[in-house]
Amino acid sequence: MIRFLGVMLLSATVCGLSSSARADDAKVTEILDKAFAALGGKDKLAKADAATWKAKAKITIEGNENEMTLEGTVQGIDHYRAEFEGNFNGNTFKGQTVLKGDKGWRKFGEMVMELDGDALANEKRLVYLVVAHTTLKPLVTKGFKVEVAGEETVKGKPAVGLKVTPPDGKDFTTYFDKESGLPVRQVGKVSGWQGDEYTQESTFSDYKDFGGIKKSTKVSVKRDGADFIDQELTEFKFLDKAPAGAFDEPK
Repeated sequence: MIRFLGVMLLSATVCGLSSSARADDAKVTEILDKAFAALGGKDKLAKADAATWKAKAKITIEGNENEMTLEGTVQGIDHYRAEFEGNFNGNTFKGQTVLKGDKGWRKFGEMVMELDGDALANEKRLVYLVVAHTTLKPLVTKGFKVEVAGEETVKGKPAVGLKVTPPDGKDFTTYFDKESGLPVRQVGKVSGWQGDEYTQESTFSDYKDFGGIKKSTKVSVKRDGADFIDQELTEFKFLDKAPAGAFDEPK
């Protein structure tokens, strides 16, 4: 009798977990389906494997605001090129970061450094964070685990969250406006160039249509609650494929 009751209890527990898992999976699917539809549809987003953009930005360093211009190109979730130019404390500064699969480089002035170890891993992470709210691809890519993360208020409106655990194990959460389905906030850990880890919170707003796909044109980023970057797109274009040589080592 004891053995029978034990088996029944185990069966009930397993059934309960399976039912809960199915309910969670169904909720994830519901949220993602609405988000895909809000951004332009799965078919269009599936073809938009690459994108290029230009932006103007303000970056806050040690309490001081600095003006910057940015240019970026991304393809998939592991190819990326970013170039920036700014004036920092009266000095003009230029830089580039390039990710090409398992290789990466960073260029300041005329000096080029190859990225490896934690620096390379962090650049990969920053790329899929960008792509996650733009095309949602990391949320449906093999190796990325997605689960419901509860609700939050973003700019006075309710939003539902999805917790995403990538292959590197460092999870992040993307929140979607409950009414429109659009991505409105993303929270996760990132590392700075000096290796310091921060909680980065990005808020997305002012969505506009680019060839039938919606993209936020304003992004406000805080690190550990402090202002970091406010960015506004000046140009944006989805592509089937990035231009040749876009991810070559900087020269």
